[in-house]
Amino acid sequence: MKYNLRMSEIALYRKYRPEKFKDVLGQKHITDVIEGTIKNGSISHAYLFAGSRGTGKTSVARILAREIGCTGNDLYEIDAASNRGIDDIRELRESINTLPFESPYKVYIIDEVHMLTKEAFNALLKTLEEPPGYAIFILATTEMHKLPDTVISRCEVYQFKKPNQTIIKENIEKITKKEGFTLDPSSSDLIALLGDGSFRDAIGILQKIIRSSDDKKISVEEVEKITGAPRGELVNDLIKNINEEKLSDALKSVNEAVNNNIDMKIFVKLLLHKLRMILLLRFSKEMSKEIKDEVNEEDYNFLKKIADDKETNIKSSVLKEFIDVYNQVGKSVVAQLPVELALVKLIQKE
Repeated sequence: MKYNLRMSEIALYRKYRPEKFKDVLGQKHITDVIEGTIKNGSISHAYLFAGSRGTGKTSVARILAREIGCTGNDLYEIDAASNRGIDDIRELRESINTLPFESPYKVYIIDEVHMLTKEAFNALLKTLEEPPGYAIFILATTEMHKLPDTVISRCEVYQFKKPNQTIIKENIEKITKKEGFTLDPSSSDLIALLGDGSFRDAIGILQKIIRSSDDKKISVEEVEKITGAPRGELVNDLIKNINEEKLSDALKSVNEAVNNNIDMKIFVKLLLHKLRMILLLRFSKEMSKEIKDEVNEEDYNFLKKIADDKETNIKSSVLKEFIDVYNQVGKSVVAQLPVELALVKLIQKE
């Protein structure tokens, strides 16, 4: 039974890939416009979808192709990361010269298009300049700044936004329910946070957790254990020590995270998440219920107590310091060093 459960979850992201424009989350500013152009019959011959990973670029490309009547036999998906040379683009150009098999259009989706070589870009540009009326290109990239301006200028450009944490959390909870599992609010909140603005990454994390779980109700402790995220108590201890200006204990909290092989970037990210909640509880009382829904009761009481303390040392300057730390962590030879320096600066007022 356990084996069958795992087999059914091999491709959760594909299983729940949006099939229609209305199913696409967080990109309404794009789907509404494209849907309108299709209805008006003003379809572009070349689109450029730019945005970070897992935001729905390929899904929207496939939906667009489907909505204009392109069947699987006339849809071509090319991964430019592995087909990046001029010969690959020449082969593509040759295939364009044949009419569609059974559709009004032939659609070419080129993913990670920024990976093409200079020569391949030049060859692609010629095709974009004078494409047959039945050929439509949809270029997708996570790094638009690497594309030649000449290619960008030939395309209708759409910038995909990173979905906010609430949208990712709601999607995770919906998928979890459909899969016959339940998550407490803290669990779905943590998965959404670890997803880092990517639907695909968040669903991938959920899949890993479901595969590893023996219980239909997934606790935040189980999520922490499976993902390697720091225990909530460890983050709380660090906040408490910052608030009470106990430098030695704060440094011990960081050292404990290191000894437990916690990714320091994730550790700082979760720290920032809770520091933000403290500031919101302090200055925006109406958000109290929303925050209460995101964390467990113990966490909420802890954060609220610090927020309500008129003498609290958790101020905007602390949050700003750790935003800088978050950007430094991945660049430091010693991962925890930026955190330690920030603690010395904040607590000893250096």
